[in-house]
Amino acid sequence: MAATGSTTLVLAGTGKTGRRVVAGLEARDVPVRVGSRRADPPFDWEDESTWEPALRGVDAAYVAYYPDAAFPGAARDVGAFAEVAVSCGVRHLVLLADRGSAEAERCEQAVRDSGAEWTVVRVGFITQNFSEAFLANLVRAGTIALPAGDVAEPFTDAEDIADVAVAALTEGGHAGRIHEITGPRLLTFADAVGELSEATGREIRYFPVTREQFISSLTGRGVPVEYATRLADLMVEVFDGRRAHVTHTVERVLGRPPRDFAEYARDTAATGVWDAPAESSRGA
Repeated sequence: MAATGSTTLVLAGTGKTGRRVVAGLEARDVPVRVGSRRADPPFDWEDESTWEPALRGVDAAYVAYYPDAAFPGAARDVGAFAEVAVSCGVRHLVLLADRGSAEAERCEQAVRDSGAEWTVVRVGFITQNFSEAFLANLVRAGTIALPAGDVAEPFTDAEDIADVAVAALTEGGHAGRIHEITGPRLLTFADAVGELSEATGREIRYFPVTREQFISSLTGRGVPVEYATRLADLMVEVFDGRRAHVTHTVERVLGRPPRDFAEYARDTAATGVWDAPAESSRGA
């Protein structure tokens, strides 16, 4: 829990969850420092010389690794960052981690070993990937092809993730806790795409594909091959049924139910984001 008046650093502060964490903290009048390459001071996961300046005067940090805590090498970087954070006087680290990923579990251990108070916010597939990340173009195009088969997933809304993270950063009772967040129900990707079709009023189709077909599809749209390969490997790893269960963490922490996918689909369709011409898009 951050001390009153102290600064909280939010890494990936312009991303899907980070910008919502920033907004939530600002709504509680918590001084916030956005951690991004364009911030002042800047923060770059690939440039360790930016870490200490971003951490000066910070009491707590929301640690969202870019591009993903489940990608190879994430635990090494998260561990190194945690050490620098503690040396700079940071008392509490709130880590965003992936449910079911071996590399993300190593990130969790690195934060636990840092000596700081810690909280883990463990999530699965973030719902806003359909509108704020790599799937947005596919929704606009009307065809979503993923190496996810017919496995069920409790799609997790970024608003719920951020609200739990803000609670962990500003309230007592969260240190040493793992908050595993899910949506309220299980859906296959075919189910989810069906709800997107209903919300948009047009046909959107889902096709399960192989790892290789998925990589080829992404690189054909301009996504770098390294990112496409790592994303494909992650999806193959976690979409095997290991995450096919829901939790009641949102109700326990926030006292309200998690946001349902259908509500997200309706609200997002109303913004027109899926009506725009397809452009190159990749979320962080």
